Formats: sequence, structure tokens, C-alpha cells
Amino acid sequence: MKYVFLVAWREYSENAKTKGFWMGIFVMPLILFLSIQAPIWLEQKATPIRYFVLLDQSHILSEGIESRLESVYQQKVLEALNEYSHKYAVSPLVQNTNFSGSEFADANPRSVAAFLRKGGTRFYLDQLQPSLKPGAPVFREPRRLWQRALLPAGIKPDALLNQIAQDLKPYFRSAELVAANGQSVPLSAAILIPQDIDEAIIRPRPAGAENSDTNLSSDRQIQFWSFNASDSKLHDEIEQAINNEIRQREYRARGIDAGAIRQVEQTYVSFASLNPKKAAGQENVSATDTIKQWLPSGFVYLLWLAIFVIIQMLLNNTIEEKSNRIIEVLLSSVTPGELMMGKLFGIAAVGLTMVGAWMASLFGILSWKAGGASAIAGQLLTVLRASNLVPLFAIYFLLGYLMYAAFILSIGSVCNTIKEAQSYMSLLTVIMIVPLLTMTFIPKDPNGPLARLLSWIPIYTPFAMMNRAAADPPLVDMIGTLALLLAVTIFALFMSGKIFRIGILRTGQPPKVIEMIRWALRRGS
Repeated sequence: MKYVFLVAWREYSENAKTKGFWMGIFVMPLILFLSIQAPIWLEQKATPIRYFVLLDQSHILSEGIESRLESVYQQKVLEALNEYSHKYAVSPLVQNTNFSGSEFADANPRSVAAFLRKGGTRFYLDQLQPSLKPGAPVFREPRRLWQRALLPAGIKPDALLNQIAQDLKPYFRSAELVAANGQSVPLSAAILIPQDIDEAIIRPRPAGAENSDTNLSSDRQIQFWSFNASDSKLHDEIEQAINNEIRQREYRARGIDAGAIRQVEQTYVSFASLNPKKAAGQENVSATDTIKQWLPSGFVYLLWLAIFVIIQMLLNNTIEEKSNRIIEVLLSSVTPGELMMGKLFGIAAVGLTMVGAWMASLFGILSWKAGGASAIAGQLLTVLRASNLVPLFAIYFLLGYLMYAAFILSIGSVCNTIKEAQSYMSLLTVIMIVPLLTMTFIPKDPNGPLARLLSWIPIYTPFAMMNRAAADPPLVDMIGTLALLLAVTIFALFMSGKIFRIGILRTGQPPKVIEMIRWALRRGS
């Protein structure tokens, strides 16, 4: 056992000195941090302000459009205020049960309407002021990402829409600039509304009536011009605002009380999503429960990545030492069995160090970002602390690594170069790709036939059971698959030891798989 430890320490120390090891330690936390922070930063800093021209020849829709865009902006303001409250208040406003402003916790249309009725930003900050931490910075409202520009002076507002559109094209190409907020800016979009808007309205016909001709000329339709087809947010908001205003006018034209209709549209029934497996009184399904259901899929990908990276490291080390004749020097001091177990445990220690660093950074980053701009970070942290995902991840990583390492050691012992090992690794990679293909399906049916079948196939057990962890799989699956995985891992290591002893000093062409199986089944070898 002494020599096994010495070989393991040598493997660990040699790999710990490589650049690849330290890149593996730091790249994953960096990716995790950027996956949370980058979208926030891009939304706040990098998203450009888009200027649009709104020409309403009918003079009935522009007010509704501007009201809609203002409501969308105020929702962003409310989200920013909630973030500011979490970050700089001793007792965040949205958690203060003595204050009716707790209804602002979710920045949805209803809470935005209440927010504006009470006085908006000034009201919120006045209520928050007594609980602000000393030295808290002044709140700054987010940028308005959509801002209205003036119609260029040389364009006649009463001309045909197609002519106006042609006159605006140089502004879209930035050959000319439009005026907005006292400065010259490039034009991003234009909304052109015809004078006879009623002709563009499509109304349902009674049953049996002939359909009216809906092939209107572009001059008789509302036109939305934009050079950026990938960003449809402005288009969608304006379309919804126009349709809402048109429906309100229809109500009034038919003698229907538009206010009563609005109240009816805001009427809804309370709908509770409940989980029968939860304790009495706690059956409600929250956003945290949804995250808990899908979080194991992230751990499956992390498990797959960790195992794949570590076994690749084991394969490269084994083949490199064999091709450089270092193996012959080592075998003069230790037995093949001691060498194999030492390499196995040494690389396992490297993997555990890497995975441990990943887990520590995961908890650290989520603790740092929880309660700030990323609400999901706090929910992820809550789920991780309350679940058994991390211990299960450690168990399945260790057993999964040992089982796949047995295959890798067998391959590495009979190959003299990485090129020779590629054919074997191609087959192993095809086998290992199955968990990735089923990664998003299993959480939808965690105790279904496919999930249970993969759970009882040892090479897929770590991934399938990790994916089912949040669904409380039957006890027979939990214990049975773990026992089977442990037995198969021990058997694979035993068979791999036989192949390793024969193949490690072998030269020439690698043997076929059938021949390797004969070595493993040979008695007394």
C-alpha cells in the first residue's frame, strides 16, 4: 500500500503542476460567474438606446403607444428599485410586512400600476429612506432603451406612408441623423400609422358571411420599419399597445362600457399549483420548486464534464509514460497492480480537487449574487442548501470515475500513442453521449420507463440517477442501482487490472477488443 500511495502522490503532484489543471480549476468558476453577471451587465451597460420615429396620421393611437412604453420602462425602474433595496437597505422594502409596498416584490403589470398610483420612484424612495445603510449611494434610474425621436423637418407628415418610408431610408443607413433630446442620433425604427386606420382593422365575420379582402396596400396598413429584425421587443410592445387601443375603441363604438370591460379583463381566478409529495401546509409549488426540478440536469452536465476531463487526463498520462518508457522504470520498483491503483487514486485526487473547487466557487458566487440583480442566484442557493444534490454528486462522480477509469486504463495500457487510442475513445464517447441526449427529457418523466431503464444500466447509472435526484425515485431504484454500480465498478477494476498487467509492457499493434476480453477472462493472469 505504501507504493500505491507514492505512485498516487506522484500522479497528483505532477498533474497539479500543469497549466491544464489550474485552467480547469479557474475556468469553470469564471464561466459560472459570467453566466450570471454577463446578461445583467449587457442589459445595463451594453444594450444600445434605440431611437424611433412615431408618425400617427390618425391621431388616435400615439398616446396609447407612449403609455404602453412608459409602463414597460416603469417596470424596469421597479425592478431596479427592488435590487437597490436588497443591496443597500437594512430591511428591504419588499420584505417589510408593515408596509403595503411589499406588493412591489414582483415587478408585474399589476404591481407597476400600484407603484405608479402611489407616486412611483419618489414614493418608494421616501419609504425606503429610514432603513438605508449609511453611505448608500443615490439611486439612479435605468436608461430608457427606447426613446422617441422627432420626424425630420424635410419629411411631410401628411404624405403617403410609402413616400415617408422612402424618405426615412437614409436615416436608417446613418447617412443622416434624427433629433432626440437635443442631440443628433441614428434612427433604429419607424412606426407609420395611416390616417384611415379603420380600413386596416380586420373584424371577424358572422358565420356564412363572405370574408372581406384583407390584401391591403401598404399605404393602408400600419408599417413598422426596422433594420434589426433580431430584436422584436419594440415591435411586440407597439403591436400590443395598438391592438389594445383598437379594442377599446370597438367597445365604445358598440356601446359597451370600456371601463367595465377593462375590469372584467383584470378579473382572474386564483390558481394554486400543489405538489402532493410535500408536507401538509407546504404543498404550494413555487419558482424554487421549479428550479429544484431542473437543477439536477445542470449537475448531470457538470458530472459528465468532470468525468470526461479526468479520464482524458488519465489516458494521456498512461500513454505518455508508456511511449516514453517511463513505465518500465516504474515497474522496476512497483508491481503492475500497485502502479495501476496508484495512477487511479492519484488522478481521482486531482478530479476531487477540481470538483471541490467548482463546488466551493458555486456556493461562493451564488452567495455573493443572491439578493441582487439576479433573483435566480438566491433561489439556486436555497435549493442547494436544502437538497442532497451535492453529496449525491460526490458519490456518483467517484463511482462513475472509477468505472470509466477502468476502461481508460485498459485502453491506455495497450496503446502506444494517442492516435492508436482514438478508435477506442470514439466508441466510448458515443456511449457517453447518451446521458447528454436525455438530460432534458428525464426531468419531465423522472420515474418513467426510459429514466428507470437508464438507471439500471451501470454505465449510465451516475447520470440518470443524478438527473432523477429531485423527483424522489423509489427506494429500490436508489439502493439497487447504487449497489449494482458499486459491484460493476469493482468487477471492471478487477478485469482492467488483468488487461493492464498484460498490456502495459506490450508493444506493436494494439489488440482487438475480443483479445482484450480474453485477457480479462483468463484464469490466473
